[in-house]
Amino acid sequence: MRLYIQRGLLDTSVFIFILIYMAHAYTPGLKVTARTHIRKIRRLPLPGETLVEKGQWVKGEDIVARTAVPGNVQTVNVGGILGVPPEDVPNLMLKKTSDPVQKDEIIARSKGLLGLFKTEVRSPATGTIESISSVTGQVIIREPPQPVQVDAYIEGVVDEVIPREGVVIANDVSLVQGIFGIGGETRGSIKIVVKNPDERLTADKIDEDSKDRIVVGGSLVTYEAIERALRVGAKGIVAGGVEDATLRKFLGYDIGVAITGSEKKGLTVIITEGFGEMRMAKRTFELLTRLENKMASINGATQIRAGVIRPEVIVPCAEKMGEIKPSISEGGLATGMSVRIIRQPHFGKIGRVTALPVELQTIETEAKVRVLEVELESGERITLPRANVEIIEE
Repeated sequence: MRLYIQRGLLDTSVFIFILIYMAHAYTPGLKVTARTHIRKIRRLPLPGETLVEKGQWVKGEDIVARTAVPGNVQTVNVGGILGVPPEDVPNLMLKKTSDPVQKDEIIARSKGLLGLFKTEVRSPATGTIESISSVTGQVIIREPPQPVQVDAYIEGVVDEVIPREGVVIANDVSLVQGIFGIGGETRGSIKIVVKNPDERLTADKIDEDSKDRIVVGGSLVTYEAIERALRVGAKGIVAGGVEDATLRKFLGYDIGVAITGSEKKGLTVIITEGFGEMRMAKRTFELLTRLENKMASINGATQIRAGVIRPEVIVPCAEKMGEIKPSISEGGLATGMSVRIIRQPHFGKIGRVTALPVELQTIETEAKVRVLEVELESGERITLPRANVEIIEE
């Protein structure tokens, strides 16, 4: 690119614009906002039917689409069991194609010897006779289809109907995105059980009133607290940090780098800051405190590969939906923005951008990178690479 400038093929002002755009384009964003507009796609795994209309208002638990997944297939070697050639099997069947059968029901019987010593074949499962082969001598039984329903997940309006596939639900909401989570979608009212974001979430802070609720702690959630929440029937936990050993003990295995959210433990856990004892960001804790006793939809699904998925806490705003506002992170970094530092030695600290130098600067590794100046909550000002922060949308 420098060669293009020297040859006059690229204007210097255009070059500077490209540098600024590139620096902005790849800054990750983390949303912690009291009001934003979201659209959630609720899609079936297979074509089915939608149950709502565009413009209809739905609650999170409302079923918006449904379908049926074909049942498992059971193959029975009738010819082999009866000891007859495959071409004789159709004549020995007591059931025909498309006939329903019950488990252990007789579906075929041999002629035996002089009407005696007959061999019978029983169905291994309840279902329907799908095919009878005179070539292989095998009978295929299809188990009953499994119904699949998709709920709205969040309260809102049906903004779009995708024929035979699903819908898009839209609403203005308060949104808190976390760093890491386990467990899938669930809903419950928010309950704050600590007095400040520095306080640990321990088992003694979770009582019977936590049943069906989203419990919010402070700096660290302990293994005993997770087990206690599971016993009393809490729907989820939101806390600043967690020990890796705690998750390993709770799940029974190590968390990999793939997507989470499919864990079947009966409890969704969302971590807002990171691993270890990490104080929940003050503004995150204050927002969750303002949302106490309100119904929230949460999802612990996390993916750090391409197509980033963040765990989330969503609470519909009480007022009617306003105009759709673009995310501030779409415009990249700007002075005055809140950011979280995502690398050592200041990992987890929150600050505000005070300067965005355009020129490359040399860092300790002797690499030349674009940097920014951040004023931390303590008042200290530091300079660090732009790749070391993520935007916190307010």
